[in-house]
Amino acid sequence: MEALYIVEPGSYIRVEGDGLVIEKQGNILRHIPANGLERLTLMGRCSVTGAVLDFLIDRGIDTVFMTLTGRFRARLMLDAPGHIRLRQLQYQRLGSEDFCLNTSRLIVKTKIRNQSHLLMKRAWRTKDKNFRTLLLQLKALQRRTERATNLDELRGIEGSAARIFYQGFGLLIKNENFTFSGRNKRPPLDPVNAMLSFVYTLFTNQVVNAIKASGLDPYLGALHEPAHSRPSLACDLVEEWRTTAENFVLTIINKKMVRPDDFVKTNRKERPIEMTPSFMRALIKAYEKKMDKQIEFRGGNLALRWVVFQRVRDFINYLKEPGNSWPCDIVLF
Repeated sequence: MEALYIVEPGSYIRVEGDGLVIEKQGNILRHIPANGLERLTLMGRCSVTGAVLDFLIDRGIDTVFMTLTGRFRARLMLDAPGHIRLRQLQYQRLGSEDFCLNTSRLIVKTKIRNQSHLLMKRAWRTKDKNFRTLLLQLKALQRRTERATNLDELRGIEGSAARIFYQGFGLLIKNENFTFSGRNKRPPLDPVNAMLSFVYTLFTNQVVNAIKASGLDPYLGALHEPAHSRPSLACDLVEEWRTTAENFVLTIINKKMVRPDDFVKTNRKERPIEMTPSFMRALIKAYEKKMDKQIEFRGGNLALRWVVFQRVRDFINYLKEPGNSWPCDIVLF
């Protein structure tokens, strides 16, 4: 058992022997052996004792706290030496305005290319002329990235491309039970946005794990400025994976693997809509299955989760030799 998600709100976690026990209202829901557990994700409000924190720290178990809507809240930071020379190089490179601009240009350009590819892949059988217009607009924005002279301009291009892409995303939904009129977050206000936010966070955590394993600092990036509790480098490197997440959510919706009653309206301002625990577990299971799927990568087959690690290593090679090819021209979905 490499990764475990606790999705039952109001659950209580305690130590028992060489493992953990999850309880709710006095009923034992699950026994968790420590052997083989590498990552623990706690969704919503779970009660955790000091003994549990000691247990997780002593065994080096990467622990993430998320809201039920999929928003990242905190991570249990474990002391790790990392690779100091590699981090010195990261700080040196990302301390250069020119390097950050060139890196951010690559990130935004690749993201727009992936957005265009997803729209083309999903819409080629339709006769909706709107897609042609959207694709032309994205192509124009992709060309503009080459002329951008500062990070604010690049961020503006990225934002414009996102608005155009989400117009097409809404048109790609072929399930009469769900509609999408645009992206909203913090908090998401409807089922489709709730799924997008949740799956984006799962992919970001996957990238964070790969970054930490590589020895880089996840909190210093190029396109995303440093901010409190935000892993800016992970936010940079996850951009090429966003269309993978979006394609995954579209599949869940269009294959009718989700129903309207998988969501609950709470009337709470901070969390107006929630996924039911049963659907959240099903969504996580589908996500983990996808991450284990083998894809063609550089002449061989590799599980998607390990491609994430490889792409972080590619970024390291780019830091060492900025002339190296990064991001790649491989479509990752």
